[in-house]
Order: sequence, then structure tokens, then C-alpha cells
Amino acid sequence: MTRAFERRPKSVKDLLDVAALSRAEIEALLTLASLLKAKQQGGTSHRLLQGKTLGLLFQKPSTRTRVSFEAGMNQLGGHALVLPMADIQLSRGESVADTARVLSRYLDGIVIRTYDHATVEEWAREATMPVINGLTDLSHPCQALSDLLTIKEKKGTLKGIKIAYVGDGNNVANSLIEATAKMGMTIALGCPSGYQPDQHVVDVARVEAVKTGATIDVGQDPYVAVKEADVVYADVWISMGREREQARRLKVLSPYQVNSRLVAKAKPDAIVMHCLPAHRGEEITAEVLDGPQSVIIDQAENRLHMQKAILTKLLGKRRSGER
Repeated sequence: MTRAFERRPKSVKDLLDVAALSRAEIEALLTLASLLKAKQQGGTSHRLLQGKTLGLLFQKPSTRTRVSFEAGMNQLGGHALVLPMADIQLSRGESVADTARVLSRYLDGIVIRTYDHATVEEWAREATMPVINGLTDLSHPCQALSDLLTIKEKKGTLKGIKIAYVGDGNNVANSLIEATAKMGMTIALGCPSGYQPDQHVVDVARVEAVKTGATIDVGQDPYVAVKEADVVYADVWISMGREREQARRLKVLSPYQVNSRLVAKAKPDAIVMHCLPAHRGEEITAEVLDGPQSVIIDQAENRLHMQKAILTKLLGKRRSGER
């Protein structure tokens, strides 16, 4: 797997997955995101990317990722360009290599939101600007990093925190596993057979967990997963590209709904998280999603602040001569 934040010629760094970040890099992002959030809320200018331009190349629909990156670049003094696939020559057969090399001369960085994780890896190989994974079928690093920010805000610490992830072991689950392994946390997953997280991600995370003291438990019982949990996490059962599997997924995953009965098995002060969009009545009930333990709106807001931290770290020190 391509390393994130890895150095290529001309000192270009990328963010492709959480696994390749060091604990120190994650802590630095959390600190910077908190600082930028405080500055924005306090009305203090933080235009750290004046004159920078970010490209957003999305093959999948997006609300939070697109708006948070666009708004974030604006708040940082830069500019974001949305590049719909249908509007550029990639849709007519131009190679990723040619597109990446040309856009590297125009842009200071690019966010790729696509299906196959190999696509962002190819962009990272070919581009001479930073490449940020805005979501692939394998991972969603920006989401997991912003989730750490939310958990730290709500719980005061990441140390000793247990996350229970219930449902489909998708890209968000994979990135949360990588994040908790890096930070020495505990994650317990309750996912049905055939819907568990990527085994390679789990194996690599468990190697990391030996170093950090993290615990990675992958099981099939949601009630076992949520026992003594500080965080109960749900996500959609039918991810983009899985629509043809809807009937089967609804049947298999229906016992994994996050409802009040399940949440009651976690710690009394547990918070409920969902990366949105949510389907009330499917993976989570409206009662829980809109209830007092839910932090979903704060969680969504923190995508903006973490995105700004990522952009500042990756784009902030680039010089025009590096393109």
C-alpha cells in the first residue's frame, strides 16, 4: 500500500491512508485542527494558504467532503476548483499520468474521491503535487482523522477510549481501525460474516497495536462490541456503488441496527457517531441519531477543521518552484 505523507522527488507528500501516518503526525494534525477551529470561532484571520489552489476531482457524490474542502480553502485564503469527471478529458480516455502531470503545473494539491483505491495510488505516483484521498472503497482517512478530533473534544482524551463500530465493515471502518491502532485506543467491531473490514487493514493494524497498546477486536455480535464502549459508531449499510446489493444487505444487516437497546449496553456517557449521510430506520434509529448522546453535527463540523489542518500541513510549505 502506498505510504501517506511519504516523500517523493521534490519533497511532495500525500495523504492516502491513516496507516502511513505516524502517531506524532496525527497528534500534530489534531493540535493544528483545534487551533484553526479556535481561530475561526474567535474571528481571528488564519489565511495560511493565500494564493494556493486546490483541485477537487470527484467520481462520487459528496456533501461534507466537497463543502468542507471548498470552505476550508476559502477560509485559509486559497481557492478550490471542482473538477467533475464529465467535464475533463479523463472521461474521454486521457490517462491519469498525463492528467496528473499537467494538473500538477496548475494546482498546489488535489483531492481525489473515487472507487478503486488504486486510482489514488496512481495519482500519487504520477503527480508532483500533494494528493489527498477524499474517499475510496478501501479507506476514508479524512473522516477518521476528524473523528479522532471529535472524540478528543468530547472525552478529553484518546487514551483508554473504546470505539464500538457496528454494521458494515466498510471504508470508514477500515480507517477507524488504522487510526485507533496508531493512537493506542480500542476498537471493537460487530459486523456480520462477509461484511467485516478488510483483512489486510486489520492485520497491519494489529502489528501496529503491539507497539502502541491498542486493541483491535473484530467480531459478529454487536452487543459484545458495544459493551463498555465510550463511542458507538454507525455508518450506512449500502455504500455508493453497492446499490444493487440493497435487498440482501438490508436483510443481513438488519440485526445490526444502532438503536436505544443497543446503545444502552455501552457506557452511560457513551457518545453516538455517524459520518453521514444517515438512513433513519435502517442502520440507526431516528431516536438515537437525534438523541442526547448523538454528536453527529459536531462530528460533521469537525471535517472542516481537520481538512484545513491537512491542507495547511500538505500545501502550506510548498514553493512555486516545486511544481
